[in-house]
Amino acid sequence: MPLSERSEVTARLREALLGADFTADGLLELLGASAYAALARSETVPALRATRGDGDLETLVRLFLLQRSVPRARVERVLPVEPLLGSGWLVEGADELPGEGADAGAAGGLRATVDVRPYGGPDGEDWFIVSDLGCAVGGAGGIGSRDEGVVLGVGGASTTLAGITVRTPVASALDVGTGSGIQALHAAQHATRVTATDLNPRALHCTRLTLALSGAPEADLREGSLYEPVDGETYDLIVSNPPFVISPGARLTYRDGGMGGDDLCRSIVQQAGDRLNEGGYAQFLANWQHVEGEEWTERVRSWVPRGCDAWIVQREVQDITQYAELWLRDAGDHRTDPAEYAARYDAWLDEFEARKTKGVGFGWITLRRSGSAEPSVTIEEWPHPVEQPLGETVRAHFARQDYLRTHDDAALLADHFTLAAEVMQEQVGLPGAEDPEHVVLRQHRGMRRATKVDTVGAGFAGVCDGTLSAGRILDAIAQLTGEEPVALRDRTPAQIRLLVEQGFLEPVGR
Repeated sequence: MPLSERSEVTARLREALLGADFTADGLLELLGASAYAALARSETVPALRATRGDGDLETLVRLFLLQRSVPRARVERVLPVEPLLGSGWLVEGADELPGEGADAGAAGGLRATVDVRPYGGPDGEDWFIVSDLGCAVGGAGGIGSRDEGVVLGVGGASTTLAGITVRTPVASALDVGTGSGIQALHAAQHATRVTATDLNPRALHCTRLTLALSGAPEADLREGSLYEPVDGETYDLIVSNPPFVISPGARLTYRDGGMGGDDLCRSIVQQAGDRLNEGGYAQFLANWQHVEGEEWTERVRSWVPRGCDAWIVQREVQDITQYAELWLRDAGDHRTDPAEYAARYDAWLDEFEARKTKGVGFGWITLRRSGSAEPSVTIEEWPHPVEQPLGETVRAHFARQDYLRTHDDAALLADHFTLAAEVMQEQVGLPGAEDPEHVVLRQHRGMRRATKVDTVGAGFAGVCDGTLSAGRILDAIAQLTGEEPVALRDRTPAQIRLLVEQGFLEPVGR
């Protein structure tokens, strides 16, 4: 991938792309919601139909997203062709892909050598992600069983990790296994210094181009596996969307960990503790095995390094056949010879059987180096919809753990609380019943949790506006219900603690 990294080339290209409105918003307006959504499913025909015109934006979409050859005269209207040819961004040639709207016979056609994809930043920034052709979500060619050194672009996993990452200003950030540089690009907005590592030198090259084309500061890019290039260094933030797929062997380095089972994910989590500064966060996406005779929660709990609080959320579980089929399709193996596909499927099942694996979990792992002698480790299953971005929700979770760790029941009753924003109450019971069978409090922001409470808990939460202490509120409830105040004070702190832990109640002044 002989692309130039000269600043003048990338600067001119960025200016040209923005001038043609080759942005996330511009794409949506040009393609329309239906074709835009189809492109995210790797279906290109609607986008090809929407770009039949000869405008500058149509030219760029066909060139960089749909991998079509475009007549040179059209390209010259929007891009600095000679520098891009000299740098390897463009090459002369006809379409390599079949399909509607191909310009295979066009004389003097130009093709792009990489996928350059508009990506909207969290504050409306116009960014561009550089990856191998066909390796972004909606890539025209699909990943298929391509060269194992392929560099992926934007996908659901990378945007999920970007959304859950805590975005407080930090001095140093590390992106482990950077790929096309999406996490490094996000980190550059709030970290003074960004370091990114990858075993694949092509990935580091793409990351450098992603940062330059997006107008972001340069990062310290280092070649090597996982933490090896940064041995002995510590950071305020570590992020990684590692090659977490549990597979037999390491045929595709962009996704397969190359270690047995879930050892790669375990290693990257366990080794993060010594590389975090005090108060620093490490955030990962991961897969973990569900093994016969073992609780998955205990398996991932053993990964948490000493001195770190942790919040581990399992978002999905697949049985071994679903999991194998998913990743065989990802590699394009379902399009190969049926006997070869069956042999590879067998190899996956053999691997799982040997490890007594009955399913594979996927989720998020966040560590925070607290140094506490009594670390808080929360492990839960939450397959329900959430509201991204969740970075502030993650930060608030750990702040609440600090609060609860330092407040016993007496301190809890002496403190003041407010009900979190956009919490609604639902009452469930038989029609016409005088009292509900149970009351549910439901969040409409962040994790969007729902929790059952008794009538005391519901009444308590409903009057929490920060003016009265928890104890005084319970005394008032006792007076209204005729319950013994001391007994109510004794049994209610556990419910208050749960509501604080889950974010329904917020301590005043925290």
